Amino acid sequence: MEKIFESEYRFLCILWKNEPIASPALVKLCNEELGWKKSTTYTVIKKLTDKGIVKSENTIVTSLVDKDEVDRQESEELLQRTSHGHIPTFLAAFLKDRKLSKEEADRIRKLIDDAQEEAD
Repeated sequence: MEKIFESEYRFLCILWKNEPIASPALVKLCNEELGWKKSTTYTVIKKLTDKGIVKSENTIVTSLVDKDEVDRQESEELLQRTSHGHIPTFLAAFLKDRKLSKEEADRIRKLIDDAQEEAD
């Protein structure tokens, strides 16, 4: 999948919440939530269509990728860029000066346990 830029991601978040959606309604939402003009929204629809990320057919816009897939790709890119793919280094930097609730810590432990079980 091609790189998705921040503005495209914000657009996709609106689309994922409302799809399938008619392009005029999407234009209105993008204006309300992002302050975009009609031309900006149509430009982003065209760019994402060219990237194979959205489909616009008969004025109905839908995504061709789901949020989880995009979030996984973005997370992997951040991990590579900041920590060269080394998860403990990333977590140490991310958690520095941050306090976790018991629930958050338990959830992270479960994620680690689940990932470890899958690797064994």
